[in-house]
Parts: sequence; C-alpha cells; structure tokens
Amino acid sequence: MTDRQILRLSGADTRSFLQGLITNDINGVDKGIVYAAMLTPQGKLVADFFLSAYDNDILLDVASNLADTLIKRLALYKLRANVDVRRTDLTVQRGIGDIPFGAWPDPRHPDLGWRGYGLALDAAAEPDWDAIRVTHCIPESGIELTPDTFILEARFEALSGVDFRKGCYVGQEVTARMKHRTELRKGLRRVRITGSAVSGTEITANGKPAGTLHTRSGDMAIAYLRLDRARGPMMAGGAAVELLWLALSPAHLPGHHPRHKGGTMCNLARQRAAPNCADWNTEKTYTYNRRKELNAT
Repeated sequence: MTDRQILRLSGADTRSFLQGLITNDINGVDKGIVYAAMLTPQGKLVADFFLSAYDNDILLDVASNLADTLIKRLALYKLRANVDVRRTDLTVQRGIGDIPFGAWPDPRHPDLGWRGYGLALDAAAEPDWDAIRVTHCIPESGIELTPDTFILEARFEALSGVDFRKGCYVGQEVTARMKHRTELRKGLRRVRITGSAVSGTEITANGKPAGTLHTRSGDMAIAYLRLDRARGPMMAGGAAVELLWLALSPAHLPGHHPRHKGGTMCNLARQRAAPNCADWNTEKTYTYNRRKELNAT
C-alpha cells in the first residue's frame, strides 16, 4: 500500500506517552495490532491509525495525508518525554486468508484479513476492500472519517478502536459522555441504493436533510445519517435509499464484548440487560418501530 505512512516511536516513555493520548490501550500491542485514534480536546478526530510492537519500539501506521498533522500533534504533547518520532520507509502489506509470519489480524473485523509491515511477500491480487468495508460499515480515513468525526458515531466501539476502561486521554471526557449520558442521534450506517447516486450526495427524508452518502459498492453503501430521520423512505438525488441492519461485529460474539464476560451471545435478551452494546444502542428505536411495521403486515 502506498497511501500509508509508517512512523516509528522509540524511547523509554513511548508507551506511557501514547497511553495518555490515544483512544485504545497501548498495551494491546503485546498481543497484536491495536486500532486507535487521536482526538482533539473537543472529542473530534485528528487521525485514526494502527499500532504494533517492533522490537522495543512502536510502529504507527497512518494515512499518508494525515502523517504531517499527526507528527505535529505528537510533538505538541511530547514536551520533555523521552520519545522520538521518525518516518520510516516500511510499507504496508494486506491480505486475506492464511496469515503470513510477521503479520497480524486486522483488529477491526475478521473479513479485513491481516496487516504486516516490511514483509518480503510475493505480489497477490488485491481484494475489493471497499466491498468488504461497505458490507460491515467500516469507515476509511478521508472518506467517512474527517476532522468533524466523533468516533462513536463512526462505530469505533464496534471496531475495537476505543477502550472505556483504560483511563484518561485527550478527548476522553467528550467520548465518555457520548457513551454513557446520551443516545447517539447521528452515525454511520449501511444502506441499500436503488438508482444512480455517487459519494457525497445528500440524503433526504420527506424533503428534509437526513445525511450524506459515502462509499458505495454495488447496491450497498455507507451513509452518515440522522437516525431520527432514517426510519422510513429516503432519497439520494434520484436514487431510493433504505437503511439496512448491521451484522453483529466481532465485539458482540461470545467472549469478546466486555459486558458479556460469560461468553453470552448478544441477543435481544442481552440487549435489554446491556443496552449500551455499540450497534444496539443507536438503532434500538429504529429496530423497535421496524418490528412493529413487520408485525402489522
């Protein structure tokens, strides 16, 4: 991949430095790749990235067009911490199927396969990554993820990109408030498109703005929606738009969700007992109303 920049962070304070800045637990790199983000104090996205252990250092895999911004932000917070940040010429390899030696599973979803850095691998055909992302509503830097993004609206909890038990980080207060004190009114969702509509097209419901269309693959797409207006028919230009249910993320499978320590599947009964499950909390009103509609037919 040529659209990624790999940074190498070294120094005695590297882990403690990152722990106070990123949305996820840096110590997860001892077990594989960690997906995380850096936020502004107002809780909005600076950059999303992948972190992995590299000898005694940390590799940070970020979109190339965000690298300069991220380096400047890291320098702003570094102060006297013993941390050195430098660019590398390492490249990113991705694939699906058997995981080669030196690579790790992509932490966001099993269907995204694996990631590796600087591996000597033969060239292989690239999967249709956009189709995979759309199927599982997985956002991408510069498309669905922008400087206006709040990570919970972008499904970071379902993508294993945030840890609510790790302690403080920049933007944590806003993120925690959105998690525990409010019900999300906007967010990324998967939709079905019937007709012609391109990324960036405004979505309307009954003539009112309801969101924006993003990545499209076939007749499905990722859309950023006002959830209170996404319960019925919608339009994107001349195309019809229908909200689709999301499949359960890996975080909701047995033993993976922190609220499901007993290994119980996230079903309707568990959702009533643990209403803050990532995909459930923001769709429960739609789901309830949709079930009533189906039962009435």
